[in-house]
Amino acid sequence: MRNTAKKVARMIASLLYAHGVKEVVISPGSRNAPLIVAVERHPGINTRVVIDERSAAFIALGMSNAAGSSPVALICTSGTAALNYAPAIAEAFYRHAPLIVITADRPSEWIDQDDSQTIKQPGIYNNFIKGSFDIPVETEEPDRLWMINRTVNDAFTLATDGQPGPVHVNVRLADPLGQTEHIDDNDSYGDEARCIDLCGNSYQIDSDCIANLAEQLKSPAKVLVLAGFMEPCGLDKSLARMAQQPNVVVMHEAQSNLHNHNNDAFISNIDATLRYIGPELDERYSPDIVITLGGSLTSRMVKEWLRRCPSLRHWSIGVNDHAIDCFRKLSVRLSVLPAVAVNALADCLDNQKLAAPTEYKRHWLDAKIKSSESAEEWARLSPWCDFKAVYKLLQALPERCNLQLSNGTSVRYVQLFDYSKAARIDCNRGVSGIDGCTSTAIGAALMSRNPTVLITGDMSMQYDIGALACTFIPDNFKIVVLNNGGGGIFRFIRTTRNLEELQRDFVADVRLPLAKLSDAYGFNYYLASDHTEFERVIAAFFDDNSRPSILEIVTDGELSALNLRKFFETR
Repeated sequence: MRNTAKKVARMIASLLYAHGVKEVVISPGSRNAPLIVAVERHPGINTRVVIDERSAAFIALGMSNAAGSSPVALICTSGTAALNYAPAIAEAFYRHAPLIVITADRPSEWIDQDDSQTIKQPGIYNNFIKGSFDIPVETEEPDRLWMINRTVNDAFTLATDGQPGPVHVNVRLADPLGQTEHIDDNDSYGDEARCIDLCGNSYQIDSDCIANLAEQLKSPAKVLVLAGFMEPCGLDKSLARMAQQPNVVVMHEAQSNLHNHNNDAFISNIDATLRYIGPELDERYSPDIVITLGGSLTSRMVKEWLRRCPSLRHWSIGVNDHAIDCFRKLSVRLSVLPAVAVNALADCLDNQKLAAPTEYKRHWLDAKIKSSESAEEWARLSPWCDFKAVYKLLQALPERCNLQLSNGTSVRYVQLFDYSKAARIDCNRGVSGIDGCTSTAIGAALMSRNPTVLITGDMSMQYDIGALACTFIPDNFKIVVLNNGGGGIFRFIRTTRNLEELQRDFVADVRLPLAKLSDAYGFNYYLASDHTEFERVIAAFFDDNSRPSILEIVTDGELSALNLRKFFETR
């Protein structure tokens, strides 16, 4: 067979596969040509071509998340192409997604010498990666190839060792770049492509430590478990066992991917529940211990409320390289995988004699029921606006679909209602930017047989419109665009809603001709400008799998913001 003449490129392709990478997203270029040839001709690697590097990186992020955080690789050419990866790499860093970012580069002697597409690439992502590795130009020296092999192994291992995350491998390639040569079938990637396996990990749990912590969780201590965004990791049953304790309540956000929605002690609509109990500190609801799992929380309300709770002790469970003291009450860091830690705590609590139920738990369960009823009643009585539209949309979702949410109001509206029809829910909450939401959703859709539904805003949609140009979008991919005339969240939040510059500089009227864009990019298009139109088209929208589809829901932005403010001001 013929392959690239660059041994380093063949080595990288072989080691990608050996380290579990089966999916590579590439963007066209000349400096990265040897790398493209090597991965394209590797029989175990599947490639996707995305011209826009920013979209490419978010697509890879979505693929990695949907594949259970399996590593996905990116390959781009030199220069500004590498800089376009940066937003998705930052998101991957805070979402702990193991992206392997491979950037082609000129030989070091040509940097800053007015050669085209040359910038200082090593270290360009330093604040948002687990490690940066600069691979020199290969030579025939055996020690050089041995060193390159060791370095590439270190890089690929680092992506998944400990807390997963992105790594950067900058590969310097000298001309000629397009040469291929005949390679023996038994040695197509060279002896230098030796894989170094890493076995074992440090996530052992100390039984005495767990027993001591479990002792502190006994009733009458009031315990609140709070889960942010997570990959599905089998926590449901262990948390349900903990929630059987008479003094333990579990709160979780939609992106936590916990599915015990019908469990009496699980609260899945945090903001609606906190709105019901009111902003005042009430001893009936205040926990003594809050246990956090997963990533950052969307709910600003719960963060501010917990910061004001007196005598609160915060336990953080998860493998992090630094303390996360979001509530300014951190007392315990349990550096263990959440599934391992929660299961061990549940085992200890199972062996304890159950105490009598506490009023603490009863108050929370009562608030959960009444807040859910109140939110649904508000939606039913609301005029046509974002609040009502999202409520109706969640009711109409296909069972077991995968739900992707953009940042802004989309993710916040969903968490007010019952979202249990979704098998999985994801949102770019690592950095919480609106860029790349569509690309990330497309990447996730590629890795699932279930239909993937993206709920996004008009501003987020416009920001990532280039993602629609991808040629491999699945036919069962759905996009719902809440078109409320710009950045709807700015009409709601206190920071901007009363400013004179609101409309021009923050809401920023969006030009988004979705009907024409749908036609241009090969999407089926549906429109709902009011409740009647919504009811007429929603079933057809979800049933239509002939091509990917877009549903544009048009609402009044001012009315939507006013309705949401009144909801939170009314008890």
